[in-house]
Amino acid sequence: MKIKKVQVKNYRLLKDFSLDLENELSLVIGKNNCGKTSLLLVLNKFLNSGKFKPDDFNIDYKKKLSEFIINTLPSEDNYITNGIYLKLFIEYNECDDLSNINELMMDLDEENNQIILHFEYVLTYEKLLKMKSDFDTLTGFNGTNEERFKYFFKNEFDEYYHRNEQSILLDENNNIVDFIDLKKENINLKNILNYKYISAKREVSNKDVDKTLSSQTSKIYEKSESTPEQKEAIDKFKLDLLNTDKELDGNYQIIFENIIEKVGKFGGIKTGESNISIHSTLQHQELLKGNTTVMYSHEGASLPEHYNGLGYMNLISMIFEIETLLIDFKKSLEEKPADINLLFIEEPEAHTHPQMQYIFIKNIKSLLKDGIKRADGNNRELQYIISTHSSHIVSESDFDDIKYLKKQTKNSVISKNLKDLEKEYIEDGEELNYRFLKQYLTLNRAELFFADKAILIEGDTERILIPAMMKKIDDESNDEDEKLLSQNISIVEVGAYSQIFERFIDFVGVKTLIITDIDSIDTASNACEVSAPNVSSTSNSSLKYFFDTSTLSDYTNRDLKDKILIKNSSTKKWELKKDDGFLLIVYQTKETNSDSIEYNGRSFEDSFFHVNKQFMYDNLSQFTIGVKNPRFINKTHKEYVDNPYKWAEECINKKPSFAMEILRSSESDDEKSFVNWNIPSYIKEGLIWLKDN
Repeated sequence: MKIKKVQVKNYRLLKDFSLDLENELSLVIGKNNCGKTSLLLVLNKFLNSGKFKPDDFNIDYKKKLSEFIINTLPSEDNYITNGIYLKLFIEYNECDDLSNINELMMDLDEENNQIILHFEYVLTYEKLLKMKSDFDTLTGFNGTNEERFKYFFKNEFDEYYHRNEQSILLDENNNIVDFIDLKKENINLKNILNYKYISAKREVSNKDVDKTLSSQTSKIYEKSESTPEQKEAIDKFKLDLLNTDKELDGNYQIIFENIIEKVGKFGGIKTGESNISIHSTLQHQELLKGNTTVMYSHEGASLPEHYNGLGYMNLISMIFEIETLLIDFKKSLEEKPADINLLFIEEPEAHTHPQMQYIFIKNIKSLLKDGIKRADGNNRELQYIISTHSSHIVSESDFDDIKYLKKQTKNSVISKNLKDLEKEYIEDGEELNYRFLKQYLTLNRAELFFADKAILIEGDTERILIPAMMKKIDDESNDEDEKLLSQNISIVEVGAYSQIFERFIDFVGVKTLIITDIDSIDTASNACEVSAPNVSSTSNSSLKYFFDTSTLSDYTNRDLKDKILIKNSSTKKWELKKDDGFLLIVYQTKETNSDSIEYNGRSFEDSFFHVNKQFMYDNLSQFTIGVKNPRFINKTHKEYVDNPYKWAEECINKKPSFAMEILRSSESDDEKSFVNWNIPSYIKEGLIWLKDN
């Protein structure tokens, strides 16, 4: 029996949210503030009777409600009871014990192996009228109607909302056609569903006074005391304590002999009336509280837990907490485990370095794969959700487990299955490209999942220089809030294969800048400078893919706004979207240098040479590895002096070294960096677009 889908409505950013769950691990990822913690909390508030707060309601929902309350209420016929909802879609099979869910089944169709649990925290029309009446009579608060509503809702909302728990039947349009009220029917879900979580806010530190791990051992003991697996060991422990009590009784009579005698003489009206004895009553639970110490071994010595690094303590603490919760899932000897057991682990990477994050995700499946195992054979499987911001955890995970959360609007998020992206590639006959993408992201750039913006570049030269160019643009900008280097931008080297990433770019919806070369060729497909005779097309496969043309004039005459694209979901083609497109492709364009010479480069190198001739003259001695034939870079060499293309063809020796030597030759003043060279205009305008959008 498994939860296959979770649907949430109107809880924080989860305005109209649906998440598919895997049979074991579901890895929930996404950028900051995209609903991962909200998912953990809404499950807890409905499944463990947590209390709702005014800020739990989706902003759009509260705006609509405020319009009703401040202005005009809808009629009862036009009002749909609304609030916060949670639906759990549960699937079962013929191997499952159906005794607990038998009362919840709404459909006797043998082919229907699903029940739907529906939880709601809602405002009925009757309560809406009451809310309106109470708001209208609110006194003692000055401010606008909107401010009055915020104050009123914050302090009074819980008076008007109520909870319902139901098993429901949906029609083909997902409308509820029948339901069972669980409270009225006195149906308790504790035997059906057990939800636990480990919050990212774990109380772990490595202060000298901290004994987090040691205190957790007593918790593990308390939980495991009633489980069948521990019965023999715990019975022996109690017997040992009883024998110890007997030995201590004799010692206590000697230690307290004097006080016992005094009490016997003076403590009562009659002799012997106040005779006392002092006995040892060691309590097996209390003995462990504060009296167990976790030590760790280092070169033959045992050191206290707080000597360990915070990352190791966090990892060990998390294992202890998982063990505690697994014992909770097992329940006591007298109880059966729930049919469905769901564990949510939030951000396990907290305080841990990358190598430990790799270790965690590689081992977590083996740690939890056995599920809920009891000595009496009353076993259950375990589903678990892990939310993370860690690219290291993602890179070590099975991509089929990944659920990507992304902002859809300002006040809502959606969830996407990464395995659906694989289907897209396969359906279009590009399985090989998907395998390449998966391997590349795993080995190199899993942080793309968490980036706010991305820059896809061709090679080493751009990889080395782009951060410097970003710094240079930031220094030249007066806008303190939109600095490139303060934004979450991932730079990814993709060679000539940016088109392979196009489905991924669309899937994650990340604002992306592709920097590539125009790669002009003549009619014989020979590489030639843009202005050479018979040059009429481009060999750049990425440009041809995104713009669907190879004609060179279609590129050289294109303005920046005509390079901004968005993908059409119907045609699956990239189309121009000047205003709100999220993909910009830039390449070499015509540019006038300080000598008033106009030139259209073919590659980064000749574009750089064109706008930085004086820089090369002044610093040529620094280019000892990246440049060959330095004699051509000379004002007196007429054949080459105004031909950047020839400089690029004849003088570039090693491109990475050339880029490094540009940086080595750079100068700064008091306020700006890299002041003695210019950024080719196509790169500059692309970076400024990325900065401002």
